[in-house]
Amino acid sequence: MRKAIEISLGLFFVFSLLLSCSEGKTKGDGDNQKINVIFDTDMGNDVDDALALDMLYKYLDQGRINLLGIATNKKSPYCVEYIDIMNTWYGYPDIPIGVVVDGTDMASEDIFVQTVCQMEKNGKPAFERSVKDYATLTTSVALYRKLLAAQEDNSVNIISVGFSTNLAQLLDSQGDEFSPLTGKELVAQKVRLLSAMMGHFQDENFSEFNVNCDIPAAQKVVDEWPTPIAASPFELGETILYPASSIENDFKWKEPNPLVEGYKAYMKMPYDRQTWDLTSVLYVIESDKGFFGESPAGTINIDDKGITRFTPDEKGKHKYLTVTDQQREQIKDYFIQLITQKPKKYQ
Repeated sequence: MRKAIEISLGLFFVFSLLLSCSEGKTKGDGDNQKINVIFDTDMGNDVDDALALDMLYKYLDQGRINLLGIATNKKSPYCVEYIDIMNTWYGYPDIPIGVVVDGTDMASEDIFVQTVCQMEKNGKPAFERSVKDYATLTTSVALYRKLLAAQEDNSVNIISVGFSTNLAQLLDSQGDEFSPLTGKELVAQKVRLLSAMMGHFQDENFSEFNVNCDIPAAQKVVDEWPTPIAASPFELGETILYPASSIENDFKWKEPNPLVEGYKAYMKMPYDRQTWDLTSVLYVIESDKGFFGESPAGTINIDDKGITRFTPDEKGKHKYLTVTDQQREQIKDYFIQLITQKPKKYQ
């Protein structure tokens, strides 16, 4: 009997060790196994960026991630200001923000972020800010290099839910005060995964928005990025809708709310919105939950019209995500459950 117990304990130890090693492959090796994340966003073009950022704050509240920084990949003053408002409102005012250089000018699309930034209450701004002077913020590439250089090897997950501008510039960057490595060398050493909302793999005539707004940058990233890439394509997020009924009913605990006000300003209510960007966040943080299927390993190619194509190749570093009807419902329910949680700051 004693021998049987010893064997069982031994098997348990081996299983625990294997589980620990497995988790080490999906999480950063620093700070109590929290997942290290850099969020790269074109905040303002669509409200799904704001919903995705809300998810990251909730994971911060749960102590599951380190949100190292937020890089903006579009040229827009309201994009940065809205992120500052969100950081402050959710209780994370010190998260650094990077500003894109030579980015696509999308200021004309900034309806919801501009609305929130200009909101007033009793003659004063409705939402607090933490950044005193946005002109003093570092560039996105400099922020990437500083953050990556300070992390352990193979520990950082980049979640890109906009244009590839910053990522392409990062690959081209040279050694600096943060690291003597080139950008490509730094990425290869420090990044575990690039989770990108990009492409369409079911329609060969469809030029997806994130790709189309900076095609040369997207081409460079899929051609030269040295670590694995998991693409969450247009056709996936298109079929999972966040319900307007939740926006209207589930956030009464603290008003005004910059997420809710942004959602209401983006389109005429009530409307259910696609969750493209949210899926890229979900894949990184909940990779063990079975929310997604995956293509076989392969290579993503992007032509000069912004059309994305996938070629299976067992040696390829790329894959794209898929979902079944059952997974769609599970993901939608999970999004609602997570996003409607009251932030730790207001508990």
